[in-house]
Amino acid sequence: MTRLGVVTIGQAPRTDLTPELSRWLPGVELVERGVLDGMSAEALATMGPADDDHVLTTRLADGGSIEIGERQVQERLPGVLTALETEVDAVFLACTGPFDALPHTKPLFVPDALISLGTAALATAVGGAGGARVGVVCPLPAQQDFTVAKFARRLAGQHVLTAPSSPYTGTDATLTDAARTLLDSGAELIALDCIGYTEHMRQVVAAATGLPVVLARSVAARMAAEVLDGLRTATAVAR
Repeated sequence: MTRLGVVTIGQAPRTDLTPELSRWLPGVELVERGVLDGMSAEALATMGPADDDHVLTTRLADGGSIEIGERQVQERLPGVLTALETEVDAVFLACTGPFDALPHTKPLFVPDALISLGTAALATAVGGAGGARVGVVCPLPAQQDFTVAKFARRLAGQHVLTAPSSPYTGTDATLTDAARTLLDSGAELIALDCIGYTEHMRQVVAAATGLPVVLARSVAARMAAEVLDGLRTATAVAR
């Protein structure tokens, strides 16, 4: 069986994530690791972002969530990735946040790029050459400026609409409010820009707006499925 490493910037296991990944990745064994695995409450308290750092939010093993600094994660992530690569055929980074280029020896799926590129492609499919107006739900108000810049780079400078709703601390009601804010502002396509957003949340947004909705975990998982299927085929042929 093909093995896919799943690296969360929080703690494993990600019981909110891996059941959906398994449905999109049949025949693939998931091997989980977390950047914050094994850390005490006291150690976790030191992981908050500095004033000039990009803030990320993620899930802990007990089901709670935490806000942490990108630099804090960046320091620990390469070591986790390197160790996991010895056990798996490819790695899925379970975060849509921005990171410096990560050295890797196996295929590495980075949702940060995949969600923005996928959304740009769908914007053209939905809206033609001019592209559909894109609205993005991100977890935190502090992430909105970065989110606008990230998606605008892929959308030929189009003004990107954003609204916050955390997948970890929010509710269906707060997510619906965020989605309707984007709809009322002119969005024609909505992206959910965090791995924490689930298929259920995608359906909530679609029902509230009647718009196409792009889910980060789905886009990344389906791309991974294509590559992993190729690896299985190549292995079978070699045998």
